[in-house]
Amino acid sequence: MSWELLLITVIQFGVPFLIIFLYVVAVMLPLLIYMERKASAYMQDRRGPNRASIAGIRAFGLVHLVADVLKLLMKEDVEPTASEQFTFRLAPFLVMAAVILIMGAIPFGEPVDLGRLWGYEVQIEMQAVNINAGILFVFAVASLEVYGLILGGYSAANKYSFLGALRGASQMISYEVTLGLAVIGILLVYGSANLQDIVLSQGANPLSWGFVISPLGFILFWVAIFAETNRNPFDLPEAESEIVAGYHLEYSSFKFALFFMGEYASMAVSSAILVTLFVGGWQVPFLDRVAIEDNAALILRVLCFSGTVVMALGGLAIWNGARAPRIVYKDRRDLEPKIFTAVFFVGALALGAAAVALPSLDFAHWMTIATRVLVQAVSFMAKTFFFAFCFIWVRWTLPRFRYDQLMRVGWRWMLPIGLANILVTYVWGVEVLGR
Repeated sequence: MSWELLLITVIQFGVPFLIIFLYVVAVMLPLLIYMERKASAYMQDRRGPNRASIAGIRAFGLVHLVADVLKLLMKEDVEPTASEQFTFRLAPFLVMAAVILIMGAIPFGEPVDLGRLWGYEVQIEMQAVNINAGILFVFAVASLEVYGLILGGYSAANKYSFLGALRGASQMISYEVTLGLAVIGILLVYGSANLQDIVLSQGANPLSWGFVISPLGFILFWVAIFAETNRNPFDLPEAESEIVAGYHLEYSSFKFALFFMGEYASMAVSSAILVTLFVGGWQVPFLDRVAIEDNAALILRVLCFSGTVVMALGGLAIWNGARAPRIVYKDRRDLEPKIFTAVFFVGALALGAAAVALPSLDFAHWMTIATRVLVQAVSFMAKTFFFAFCFIWVRWTLPRFRYDQLMRVGWRWMLPIGLANILVTYVWGVEVLGR
């Protein structure tokens, strides 16, 4: 293999994988953790995290993200003397690795054709691996997460951990059946198990997206991923009021951090799968690839103007709060509203200047391609974040099921409805809508 072909292969695989890894680890994880703490605080009429600071600046609790990471990395790593050390250490890595592998198969944009490089036709897929049976790969790798729970709970030599592992295994296996049944309708309608093909088949018209073609399957899938990610009201494997912390009870320091991050990464990945199958994936409503590329300058200008308005309104809101503060701390916290007001207004000016300057630019072909990739990626991220936020919303709204209720819902209700959904989707999607 020549070095040119090796470099092209690295670019085709490495660039999408790096983007996906940074998206999950550097964007979604911190954002979801921060939103979890702040949203729960506001729903319970309190302020949430606001104590950690850097040089006296608390940044509305954002510094807690840095403080939490440092705390978990610097804490003592304690292992039970009776534990089976190899599997005890392996379990959290299995959970996190499964989540990252799944995200690698999910497309976040349409492929980009770079033309010929060193005599080779180069096309970058907007996913790390494009597999014909992509949905089967997703379910196969997702099932590996069960092994992380079982190994972690069993090897800890703790009865509460073991009970949590048993709960998690039975719950995830039970609701995987519903997930599979909900997806069968999508496969029938779109005729492919390739995730990129499914997104392309949905098109830019929201009326042809999966939640319209298979509304019952959409609801079943959405409910089932709550159980798959062990989130309220299905968080029985780690129910603190019954089994302390469940399968990760004996974990501390970095290994606990992997379980903790794995839960939020699972939320992001499950939301991405839901978006890919039922909400058009990276498709932009009413704007297909040709429309985006033909109107790239106009779309960028609209986005810049929209960002200008949002940043300006945000700055005004913070400034109004700073003019009549409810609490005066008499320290550097009193400066934060002024600092963030300045940041918002500078951002608004920069976006406004960009919007004014865009019409004078000569849009080259690569700029239209970059605009299309950006718009599609932002569409995918916005949809994913909405459904990921729903995990937080539901957690602090609904109470926890009893375990017998959880299993009854899965087997007595969702399984029969999932079987009926296959027939309903075929009749509605194929016969009525002609898909």
